[in-house]
Amino acid sequence: MAASIRDVAREAGVSVGTVSNVLNRPEIVAAATVARVTQAIEHLGFVRNDAARQLRAGRSSSFGLVVLDTRNPFFMDLAHGAQRRAIDDGYTVLMGGSDDSPQREHSILEMFEEHRVAGVLISPVDTDLTQLWRLRQAGIPVVLVDRGSSDRSFSSVSVDDVEGGRIAARHLLEQGRRRIAFVGGPLGIKQVSDRVNGARSVIAEVAGATLEVRETQALSVLEGRRIAEEILALPADRRPDAVFAANDLLAMGVLQALVMTGSLRVPEDIALIGYDDIDFASAAVVPITSVRQPAVEIGATAVGLLLSEARAGADAVREQIEFTPELVVRASTVGGA
Repeated sequence: MAASIRDVAREAGVSVGTVSNVLNRPEIVAAATVARVTQAIEHLGFVRNDAARQLRAGRSSSFGLVVLDTRNPFFMDLAHGAQRRAIDDGYTVLMGGSDDSPQREHSILEMFEEHRVAGVLISPVDTDLTQLWRLRQAGIPVVLVDRGSSDRSFSSVSVDDVEGGRIAARHLLEQGRRRIAFVGGPLGIKQVSDRVNGARSVIAEVAGATLEVRETQALSVLEGRRIAEEILALPADRRPDAVFAANDLLAMGVLQALVMTGSLRVPEDIALIGYDDIDFASAAVVPITSVRQPAVEIGATAVGLLLSEARAGADAVREQIEFTPELVVRASTVGGA
């Protein structure tokens, strides 16, 4: 059985209060007593229970992180950046995935509130932010990640996804593509709708260019394969000559279906561009061109904002930080690139 603070007090011949002072405020305890208590701690192998101490104090050394999909490497990279920054300041990060479900998101936030987390980072699927307001009123700061705060009521770290959509469409048009399919969804996810709107704005300016939107139920490899099979079933004169996928997982699914059938070549017959630039994009059988988001930097920056809000309390200033995405060109749009 693990040694308790009472065991340490008995071993050192002091009160429990004295042991507590040695652990938390050693400067007010006589040096000889500190030495005696320290020796008892080492002899018994005592390990302080910080979790219990923080619970009694009504605070935690953990931040909660809610992402849309824990299976998506983009969010894992974001979590890595958040965790690395949090640890530097003595915090850990607890993560949950909403799976694009407002109900699941609500449940995760309730659990974080019950655990009295020191703050919440969230990529929200629910457009109703009432629960986030309630968390803040309870003294738990909230920072949005991978999504901006349109009314500037919350601090946020995001990427300009409208510009990302423009970048993708512009690149495909520059390769001579004119029948472009956008693959992504659900379209209720703001990042997805921003990307398709950005692409639409560029394509609308080019005579003869068209954009067909093929909505998916999830941002997954399986959904990418399903859409690719639909595209392959189309007559040649109705088939797109380029696909803009809302993320790299969808792009990988599209590529898998095309490669398995062998009936269309990438990029000769159909160009393909993804979004996020996860590691798997460059490792695909045909390396996938992608619009890069700085996932690790997004996570680290968001934790920095959360720490600032936690320290400032009621005087916190809400900041909105937006990164500009970058195009990473590979062989799926430019053969041999």
